[in-house]
Amino acid sequence: MIVITGATGKVGSKITEHLLARGRTIRAVGRSAQRLANLVAGGAEGMVGDLADTAFLGRAFSGADAVFVLLPPNMGAADFRAFQDRIGESITEAIRRSGVRYVVNLSSQGGDLESGTGPIAGLHAQEERLNGLPGVHVLHLRPTYFMENLLMNIDLIRKMGIMGSAVKGDVPLAMIATRDIASYAAERLDRLDFTGKTVRDLLGPRDITMNEAATVIGKAIGRPGLTYAAFPPDDALKGMVAAGLSPDLSRLYVEMSEAINRGVLTSGAKRTRETSTATTIEEYAREFAGIFTEAEAAGKSAA
Repeated sequence: MIVITGATGKVGSKITEHLLARGRTIRAVGRSAQRLANLVAGGAEGMVGDLADTAFLGRAFSGADAVFVLLPPNMGAADFRAFQDRIGESITEAIRRSGVRYVVNLSSQGGDLESGTGPIAGLHAQEERLNGLPGVHVLHLRPTYFMENLLMNIDLIRKMGIMGSAVKGDVPLAMIATRDIASYAAERLDRLDFTGKTVRDLLGPRDITMNEAATVIGKAIGRPGLTYAAFPPDDALKGMVAAGLSPDLSRLYVEMSEAINRGVLTSGAKRTRETSTATTIEEYAREFAGIFTEAEAAGKSAA
C-alpha cells in the first residue's frame, strides 16, 4: 500500500490517479471528504485529517510500504515557517512511529540552501528532518518553478492587461508542469528503486524568462501584445497581501523572487536527460488559456 498526503492537490491527485491506474492500493490523505470523493470513487481509500495531528498521521501511515509527503500551502499563516515546522515535525514523527521504510518527499530547487530562499528554507529543514530517520529510504524531489504559478496572473491580466511579479522579466528560469512532477513521483513510488537518502532535480524542458512566458501566454489567450512587468519588492508584497496572502508569506515569496533574480536557486542543478521533463510552456499555455477563459466568463456573469 502507498499513502499519498496532499492527495487533493495538483501533484498529489495526479500521483494517486497514476498509481490507481497501475493497480496499486492507495490511501489518499486530505482535509476534505468532499474533495477526496473522486479519488475514492476511483478506488482509493480516503482518510480525512490534519497533517499536524501526528496520531492521525501515524494511523494513516500504518501498514504502508511507502508514503508521498509534502508541506502544504497555508496562504493565511501568520508565521509560515512555524507552520511548516509544525507540519514537518508531525510528518517525520509519524513516519518514525509507523515504521514506513520508503518516502518520496516533495521539496524544491533551493532545497539545499538553509536560508535566503523564502518558503523554500522550510523545505530544506524538512529534508534535514527526514534525512535524520534511520533505516528509512528517502527520495527528495527538487522541482523548479511550477508553470501553474503563472495562474496567479489571471486577475492581473483581466484588470490591468499585464503579467507581473517581483521576478525580473529577463532572468532565465527553469519551469515545470506539476503533471510531470506527479508522473515522475508515481514511477518511483511504483518501483521503490531508491535507497538511502537521495535527491532528484526536476528542471522542465528548457529555461525561459518571464518576458517569454508572457508572450507565449498572450498568444494562447488571444492577447498577443501581453507584456510582463517586474514589480519592486514593496509593490509586489502589497499586491500579494491585497490578494489575500498573509503579510508573512508575502514577505517570504518576495525573498524567494529575489533569490530567483540572483540565480541561486538552480545554481548547482544541471539539465540532463534524467532531470528534464516533457511539458513545454507552449503546451501548458493551452491549459492556462482554458482556465483563463473560465475566469473571464465567471467575471462577466458576476458583473
